[in-house]
Amino acid sequence: MLHSNTLLQPNNSTYYTLNEINDVIVEDEIVASLELLKVLHKCQHKQGWTLLVAPDNVPNKSLLESASVDAGKLLVIRQKHIYDLEYVLKSAISNGNFAAVVIWTDIASVQTINKMELPVSDVAIHCFQSA
Repeated sequence: MLHSNTLLQPNNSTYYTLNEINDVIVEDEIVASLELLKVLHKCQHKQGWTLLVAPDNVPNKSLLESASVDAGKLLVIRQKHIYDLEYVLKSAISNGNFAAVVIWTDIASVQTINKMELPVSDVAIHCFQSA
């Protein structure tokens, strides 16, 4: 006999509350731009897009090209278009098309991101924060 009143418990093994987040400490906009170029250059060697979430500034195309960064592999979501950051991060990580996600701390702190139940993934998460 089939019992239909059985409750299914979510499998928590697909979520991990402490995904690896790489803290990028910056003192000013110049250092932030240089560090962003380093992160983007490193991510270019991976297959997939790099998502920039609510960036303070994005280097211009000529600067990206001089650093061997393919601007065609970047996706930028401005802060005014983000209503639910956790949903955006879960979607990007689960999507399978992203190699990295770069977040600025004026939208969320590292502690806030660590508390989110993000799916386990090999997507690199980089969080820029002021010194």
